[in-house]
Amino acid sequence: MRVSVVIPAYNEAGNIGRLVTETFNVLPEDILGEVVVVDDCSDDGTRAEIKALMAMHPRLRYLRHGHRAGQSAGLRTGIFAAGFPVIATMDGDGQNDPADIPALLAKLAPPGGKGPALVGGLRARRLATGSRRFASTFANGLRARLLKDDCPDTGCGIKVYWREAFLRLPYFSSMHRYLPALFLSYAHEVAYVPVNDRPRVAGTSKYTNFGRALVGAYDLFGVVWLRRRTLVPPIAEDSGAAIPLRPVALPPTSKAEADTASL
Repeated sequence: MRVSVVIPAYNEAGNIGRLVTETFNVLPEDILGEVVVVDDCSDDGTRAEIKALMAMHPRLRYLRHGHRAGQSAGLRTGIFAAGFPVIATMDGDGQNDPADIPALLAKLAPPGGKGPALVGGLRARRLATGSRRFASTFANGLRARLLKDDCPDTGCGIKVYWREAFLRLPYFSSMHRYLPALFLSYAHEVAYVPVNDRPRVAGTSKYTNFGRALVGAYDLFGVVWLRRRTLVPPIAEDSGAAIPLRPVALPPTSKAEADTASL
């Protein structure tokens, strides 16, 4: 099962080049179809690091937003651009280990098959500071009680899932934090696999505990409403031959997408 590895990045010079190189080194060709890096309008050396690697890796693709749009927008841009039916995502800070991707794929069902449509990473030994671990534990507990999604670590960036299933989800800023709940809402199975957690080598985190709490509370109640208002009935009968749809490029749905440029 070959995958498109999608990595959103903002000001990750010193991390992103190392992560891309490692991904090509550790994933065999029968798994790795391509790496798509989406630069969310970085103003450091992120672009230069990626461009320097493109001559060595023909399966590396670089897209850059025309202005900052956030991590969820970066994921969506990369997944729209991806050429394979299975997506693997990692954060651009290098804290996710690409060597964990095969274990996640081993638990993922083939697209359209029976079984998990999303497999998320579970950081068994988090390396974050005590305050960040406490905030994450509290947020995961609150979210689990309200959403009832049984997700133990929604903040872990390494996941694998069906591209088509993702593209059918409603898009909103910060949706990347709620993918397990959204997949469940659309009648998909989800699963989790323990993964490695690594220290950040360069730069600083783009999030604070207070900032996460403000955005998280606002989005959480929106997702609770969305889950309660989503009804996906099972198909009891499907007779007759299906007419295959011709693939089309979807038009931009926001200024952020309209300004996205492939360089």
